[in-house]
Amino acid sequence: MSGSWIEVSATDGSGRFKAYVAKPAKGSGPGILLCQEIFGINADMKKVADYYAEEGYVVVCPDLFWRMQPGVDLGYTEADYGKAFGYYQKFDVMKSVEDMTATVKAMRAMPEVKGKIGALGFCLGGRLVYLAAANSGIDCGVSYYGVAIETMLDEARKISVPLVFHIAGLDKFTPPDVIEKIKGAFAGKPEVEFYVYPGSDHAFNTKGRPSYDKSAASMAHSRSIALFRKVLGPVYDLNALWDRHCELEFAIRDTDANMKTMVPEPYVNHVPNMTGGIGYKELYRFYKNHFIPLTPKDIKMTPVSRTIGGDRVVDEFIFSFTHDMEIDWMLPGVKPTGKYVEIPMVAIINFRGDKLYHEHIYWDQATVLVQIGLLDPKGLPVAGAETAHKIADPASVPSNKLMARWAESANKS
Repeated sequence: MSGSWIEVSATDGSGRFKAYVAKPAKGSGPGILLCQEIFGINADMKKVADYYAEEGYVVVCPDLFWRMQPGVDLGYTEADYGKAFGYYQKFDVMKSVEDMTATVKAMRAMPEVKGKIGALGFCLGGRLVYLAAANSGIDCGVSYYGVAIETMLDEARKISVPLVFHIAGLDKFTPPDVIEKIKGAFAGKPEVEFYVYPGSDHAFNTKGRPSYDKSAASMAHSRSIALFRKVLGPVYDLNALWDRHCELEFAIRDTDANMKTMVPEPYVNHVPNMTGGIGYKELYRFYKNHFIPLTPKDIKMTPVSRTIGGDRVVDEFIFSFTHDMEIDWMLPGVKPTGKYVEIPMVAIINFRGDKLYHEHIYWDQATVLVQIGLLDPKGLPVAGAETAHKIADPASVPSNKLMARWAESANKS
């Protein structure tokens, strides 16, 4: 996705400043004001803008350092850190509020921006989101490890829109007492959410920095998207999108059509045996040669539960089939046994916008091996088709059959 630049007129008549713009594939959507870090609008800030454009938003990132030095674009070397903190020390926060307000006004006039506008920011940008919520007319905001918010808590009383604060548990800029002060300023406002990520440090969302924490970044993004979807839209029918993907895999069996339901560079991981693929080329090869044609024709997927969030579906079901062919993706190298297999399965499907981004598929391989006769369950804490039967009807299979000491507690409280 390639971005472009627009110019915004300052409200105080002092000039015009640039803003980086990233648009979704369809060309329009709700707006997100992206508030920069102290490093200016660098490559990482543009990546964030492009990422949220993939999610369906028109993202506008204004150059808020323009009054000191237009076009600041710094990396993360020691020298760049020094320059960045120099700009931070000279930064006029309240003038930046004026510039954010001007940017929001310009966004509302853009034909590509449909509906409401949210804000997103990191570090300095996290504080600016807080100030934009108080002063710039946004409809919601997400603040990642915002700095020095506790010095401006009087602004909190002006905020009436939903906010999400992501806080790094090890962040020296927001120790526990600071977190409590910020939370206290929003007491009685359930529309303001706080999430602390234990073990993570400042800048946990930036891949190019040592503090990057993939787990924290992934959880924070899902929570951010949940807020943006709820307040701004766009609304995608993830239930229907997942059902269509499965139909193309198991009923229609069309690899090309199936890949079109996914982002340009998706990945799939079948967790028990690590089959699947990363990236379009590898995943296409996997689907075309090892998955779609090597899945038994009599498969049946019996729903158990489905949970739908802002950016993912968690699907629990019973997967049944006859082992009448060599199933590369589940039982590679195992000749057909003709046995009928029933297993509980869980799929966690992550979306970007209206396209599948990745799938994590879980099942118990021991349960499969027991049912096809390759694993003798005697003396082992494993079971066969009973695992599926108990999911379908909990009372049909007694609990704790594999616990030899279960009987000993019969008369104990």
